[in-house]
Amino acid sequence: MDPSMHTADGCVKEREVSPLTSMAGGKQWLIRYGEALAALASGLFIAIAWSLEGVSHLWAVSFYLIAFAVGGFVKAREGLRTLIEERDLDVNLLMIVAAIGAASIGYWTEGAVLIFIFSLSGALESYTMDRSSRDIASLKDLKPETAIRLEDEVETVVAIESLNVGDIVVVKPGERVPADGVVIEGSSSVNQSSITGESVPADKSAGDEVFAGTLNGQGALFVQVTQPSESTLFSKIIRLVQEAQSEKPASQRFMERFERIYARIVILISLLLIAVPPFLFNLPWETAFYKAMVFLVVASPCALVASIMPAMLSAISSSARKGLLFKGGAHLENLARIKAVAFDKTGTLTLGKPVVTDIRAFQGLDESEVLRIAASLESLSGHPLAKAIVQEAQSRGKEIERPSDFQMLTGWGIQAQWNGDLWKIGKPAFLNDSSRTEELSAVIDQLEREGKTVTVMHNSHGVTGVIALRDTVRPEAKQAVAMLRQAGVQVAMLTGDQARTAQAIAQELGIEHVYANLLPEDKVNRVKELKETFGYVAMVGDGVNDAPALAAATVGIAMGAAGSDAALDTADLVLLNDDTTKIADSIALGKRTAAIIRQNISFALAVILLLIAANFIQGISLPIGVVGHEGSTLLVILNGLRLLVHRDGNRARQASLTSAVE
Repeated sequence: MDPSMHTADGCVKEREVSPLTSMAGGKQWLIRYGEALAALASGLFIAIAWSLEGVSHLWAVSFYLIAFAVGGFVKAREGLRTLIEERDLDVNLLMIVAAIGAASIGYWTEGAVLIFIFSLSGALESYTMDRSSRDIASLKDLKPETAIRLEDEVETVVAIESLNVGDIVVVKPGERVPADGVVIEGSSSVNQSSITGESVPADKSAGDEVFAGTLNGQGALFVQVTQPSESTLFSKIIRLVQEAQSEKPASQRFMERFERIYARIVILISLLLIAVPPFLFNLPWETAFYKAMVFLVVASPCALVASIMPAMLSAISSSARKGLLFKGGAHLENLARIKAVAFDKTGTLTLGKPVVTDIRAFQGLDESEVLRIAASLESLSGHPLAKAIVQEAQSRGKEIERPSDFQMLTGWGIQAQWNGDLWKIGKPAFLNDSSRTEELSAVIDQLEREGKTVTVMHNSHGVTGVIALRDTVRPEAKQAVAMLRQAGVQVAMLTGDQARTAQAIAQELGIEHVYANLLPEDKVNRVKELKETFGYVAMVGDGVNDAPALAAATVGIAMGAAGSDAALDTADLVLLNDDTTKIADSIALGKRTAAIIRQNISFALAVILLLIAANFIQGISLPIGVVGHEGSTLLVILNGLRLLVHRDGNRARQASLTSAVE
């Protein structure tokens, strides 16, 4: 909390609200609710005008004109802007023209009711858009603006933008964590719902990661900053949600193109209905004009246009609150078609925190020396296996000497100069045939049969040691695979690990399709093969080496907390709390959204065709046309809004699967 908010006796001062702040708040309130208020005010003026019709026609028309102006201003402005700036027609202009046309032949009530219902449906659609915008605004409100930096035992309040990697910040009870970092002292429970969607606070102590925007509980934490403010996971979440709102699915882009063409056709037919019948069929001009206005109302594609985006935005907004971040409606649309999901192994199906289990020494070295040399060589690598070897050496108190001429051999291992010799450490496949003795092959085979990842170290004289590591399977991974298979989705594993290790983990998880010993480009090829076989394929990964495969898949899914920047930037969907069981949820949400959109489009088309047919065959009154047309628009918007209520349909199945997979 800002120190300036405290009085001399330590009490918290009441925050003073300036007139400018009050005015800004009033403006925001007007922007948020102005369209709905205008629609309701229009309805009120229509009621007053209708009640005055028997008293004074002039006063009644005056109030109808006010209703037209108040209710139709926003839509008329949008329609004219499209006409002037884009030289095109849209449904807003159609409705305004129809309302004015109805009034011009004396049907003031019908024209005003059309404006009222059209403005009401527009306000409801704007509510959907605004709901998603408010989700972003509420996220931004959770982002701390200041932090307490500890420097030379002195606490200083600073802006979070001035924090640097390595700074120590103090997070007091009840405060929000100002930056991503690692706890170096203290313990507390931290509410991470703003990041993961999970309501149960997570216990944090020395060595644990914490994220900006999360709420500290009762304990004080000393946190070392690991990310600058613009690179925190919280900032990435806000950016991803903003991207999701701005990107339109292919179906919506098609609908917008269709709207422009369709609007021109409706205007043309309406003009023909006004001009042709009086000459060919001696129909009175007023009757022809009336029928043309009815056609203009009932044929307008308002409900069709509103069939997609309200549903898409509702689904995206709902999923964001549950820890699923879509980068756009197109990806939600694609998820509904997914037939296979390919998982990276390390960090996705497993925790990505392997531990050293076995060390075998050669060339007269002992196990301790093999571990020390391996840790020295791997000390400059960021690979999880390298980190595990270094941590094991440090835990045993081994002295680590930095190598020179360090070089990453992507997908294979590393090589470096150490103590005057060229050393290499990596996969067994890295070895040439002359180095692979019977004794070495037997050791490798035995360890791989046990489901362990094997790394081999050698110098210019040959193999010096073999180190085996074992990763821990994520607790929810087996359940996630079972949920996908129950939903009829094929599951595959793509890994750069050895075949035996991959098979052992795949068997444990119930995965049938296993592809091992893959380089990053091999993963891309496997994803392409899966797409040829199954059509629509999702790829789940967390590392830099997964980014090409994520891009190649129909839908790329990244682990939010454990994922690299490259994976997060490339992915189409981010799992904020790394819960792979939510992949099945996301596919179910995609299918539910697609079903609601199909319902909306079918219903909207049916109503339009029914009203057009009724108008030509028997003739319908303008009020019936207005109610039928605008009523269908309201119904499709309300149907889309149902997706704001997140229905965890998979949770019941998940509960039943839990006992089956354990």
